[in-house]
Amino acid sequence: MTKRCAVITGVTGQDGAYLAQLLLEKDYRIVGVARRSSHYGIATHRLDWLGIADRIEIVDGDLLDLGGLCRIVREARPDEVYNLAAQSFVKTSWDQPVLTAQATGVGALNVLEAVRLEAPEAHFYQASSSEMFGLAQQPVQNEATPFYPRSPYAVAKVFAHWTTVNYRESFGLHASSGISFNHESPLRGLEFVTRKITDAVARIKLGLATELRMGNLDAQRDWGHSRDYVHAMWLMMQQSTADDYVVATGRTTTVREFLTAAFSHVDLNPDDYIRIDPAFLRPAEVESLHGDAAKARRVLGWSPSISLEQMIGEMVEADLARHRDRI
Repeated sequence: MTKRCAVITGVTGQDGAYLAQLLLEKDYRIVGVARRSSHYGIATHRLDWLGIADRIEIVDGDLLDLGGLCRIVREARPDEVYNLAAQSFVKTSWDQPVLTAQATGVGALNVLEAVRLEAPEAHFYQASSSEMFGLAQQPVQNEATPFYPRSPYAVAKVFAHWTTVNYRESFGLHASSGISFNHESPLRGLEFVTRKITDAVARIKLGLATELRMGNLDAQRDWGHSRDYVHAMWLMMQQSTADDYVVATGRTTTVREFLTAAFSHVDLNPDDYIRIDPAFLRPAEVESLHGDAAKARRVLGWSPSISLEQMIGEMVEADLARHRDRI
């Protein structure tokens, strides 16, 4: 029996790595699309960390190269295509708004067009984001909540989201979007606030640092674990009808509460180490995001299995192990 095949753009990222791990457990053949890099070992470090790098077919590809994407899809003949690649750091989107619009917005359009032309029967997943809600128009956000993006990244994600809806309705593609709220893990990049916190906690605990500089500690987010969220992605692709789903825990936590839990994990008082630095404040802040994943629970049978406290502990322990290896 021929294995099911999945193409994953952004396979070397946090979600791409965990999704690849999940699909390998389900006996998929995986074609992972990654931008060409002269530092291959660095680019695949998340896949190496999970011990799966040698089980994935890595192909060079760029979201802005439609011809290349068409070739990849044509040769792979995928059953499922997951578009997880993007310029995904909100702060960078203010510094590089055009690049963000191209990679995050137009890039999704190019992947959809490649699927339409080369594999119209494949099921397509678009990684949408809770940042699209931005200045939230409802205290709890679901699939019907209007978007109010507050960064170039969020604007680009709105374009990609509505393009996915348009291709589903115009061309009959099985194209779904997961509007994922914040999800973290030990594989999160250091530029993101959660990993910035757990990495700093580990360094402070080991005597490698003396302070942590932060911006807005009162921002509230709905944080879950990437492993849970990629499971929701896969469940969407198994449905007979494509649709859009909010993926969230339904629990909001402030940045202050997150860092307090991280410091408490190693028996330290955050007040002894936190310094507020205006350089880390956003031009337009998203104050609070709180997701309602009732539809995902009802239709997909999905619910998160990893608590916030478990995730924070896992992240701190992973960073402690990383830094101990370097001492």
